[in-house]
Amino acid sequence: MSAPATFPGAGALRETGRMFALGVDVARNAFRRPFQVREFVQQCWFVVSVTVLPTALVSIPFGAVIALQIGSLTRQIGAQSFTGAASVLAIIQQASPIVTALLIAGAGGSAICADLGSRKIREEIDAMEVLGVSPVQRLVVPRVLAAMLVSVLLNGMVSVVGVLGGYFFNVILQDGTPGAYLASFSALAQLPDLWISEIKALVFGFLAGIVAAYRGLNPAGGPKGVGDAVNQAVVITFLLLFFVNFVLTTIYLQVVPAKGS
Repeated sequence: MSAPATFPGAGALRETGRMFALGVDVARNAFRRPFQVREFVQQCWFVVSVTVLPTALVSIPFGAVIALQIGSLTRQIGAQSFTGAASVLAIIQQASPIVTALLIAGAGGSAICADLGSRKIREEIDAMEVLGVSPVQRLVVPRVLAAMLVSVLLNGMVSVVGVLGGYFFNVILQDGTPGAYLASFSALAQLPDLWISEIKALVFGFLAGIVAAYRGLNPAGGPKGVGDAVNQAVVITFLLLFFVNFVLTTIYLQVVPAKGS
């Protein structure tokens, strides 16, 4: 008797459903006692230690490229007075949370996935389940919350460094006017621009932590399976964050009116 046929996307849908179930489980266990405070603090420090320096180094050229490109474009169309607003809004709304998420997923998420994957192949996760200890509450929740907190904090740092870098390169290299740069920013920017940036960083941190934890808890087997799981976690997170960024940006532009409109 032949096995029932399945459509080609059944495996992907099954994996998506399991990942969504893990996200719901993490959200539910985040409010359940006892909360692993020590594990949470250790994971926060670990994620910060592997991401803060690369994030700072990436944010400077990222802000500079945006400022130089927008400055050149506004000069061509005769709108130099709006260079500051366009640069700052592009950095805060789009570049900052994306850069933060890429570093969280690439450095912090891969480390989380490798750690959980190594525990899985050493059968530590199975031993915890036999003893009645929830691996999600004990291991996954502190790591996901740490990724979310560090992502929000790094997003603020990237915003500040990117804006300062954009200001420096626009004023120094493109002979921009400091007063016009700051005036255009205050004329067009508004507080919700900062809120959507932090919300994006929070959501991206959650996604990076969930994907890394899911792939770490489900390796193919053996050290090679853990390595493959790390690569898959990074790629999946990158694809998800660009899609979610599109959705959040679309909703924000539809809900929040532009300043002065």
